[in-house]
Amino acid sequence: QVHIVESGGGLVQAGGSLRLSCQVSESTFEFLTLAWYRQGPGTPNYYEFLADISGGGTADYIGSVKGRFTISRDNAKNMVYLQMDNLKPEDTAVYYCNTQTAIWSWGQGTQVTVSS
Repeated sequence: QVHIVESGGGLVQAGGSLRLSCQVSESTFEFLTLAWYRQGPGTPNYYEFLADISGGGTADYIGSVKGRFTISRDNAKNMVYLQMDNLKPEDTAVYYCNTQTAIWSWGQGTQVTVSS
């Protein structure tokens, strides 16, 4: 059973920044492509894919966050991060990490609230 713990969320004003962290207990972590997702307040059953990063560090983003969010990882610590800059109210959501194909059970997520 893979254990996922997301952290770093909070309340921030529009234009502000947050850095999310995700700790994963998985021995093959360094070989996996990891991703960040979010659930918006109006779509509680939908996990929106945001970005992913390969074991070697190649990253990809959806258009709405490209240039504002940066995904990174530390394979030695089994950690994946999401630096979020220039946050907008529509970024308000619960943020989760998982594999690129979301094969693991979801963690508890971390709430991000962006005020206008």
